Amino acid sequence: MKKKIAIYPGSFDPITFGHLDVLEKASKIFDEVIIAVLKNSSKKSFLPIEDRVMLIKQSVEEKGLTNVKVDSFEGLTVDYAKKTGAIFIIRGLRAVTDFEYELQMSQTNSALAPEIGTMFLTTRPKYNFISSSTVKEISTFKGDISKFVPKSVVEYLQRL
Repeated sequence: MKKKIAIYPGSFDPITFGHLDVLEKASKIFDEVIIAVLKNSSKKSFLPIEDRVMLIKQSVEEKGLTNVKVDSFEGLTVDYAKKTGAIFIIRGLRAVTDFEYELQMSQTNSALAPEIGTMFLTTRPKYNFISSSTVKEISTFKGDISKFVPKSVVEYLQRL
């Protein structure tokens, strides 16, 4: 039987408990989930891509998610999905405001690659307000981010 593979693409700049909540749910549905960190040259990143990948690997290990792999990619998400043999793209939703954008992306991806589906997974309510942008801002001003991100991310950001 063919393995059911999904990708969970994003910038994860940095990864949050909300991201991990979605990932944990996806890992229970699919045989393998690949967190695919997007190298977006048009967007100024807070953390270098190599560090984001390292922090995600540490976070996945801390959670004990053995069927999760971490990778990075450039280009179209559907092209990366095809390359990895993924049958679904995972997208996390925190609130209704995320849905409109995510639906548009899903429909675009479907037009480009109808064989690859999109699965929307919601975060638990306690993570709805967490965003990487908020974490970056709090961290920049040396605030406590331990309620929002894994220990490895807290330790990394405290060293900056």
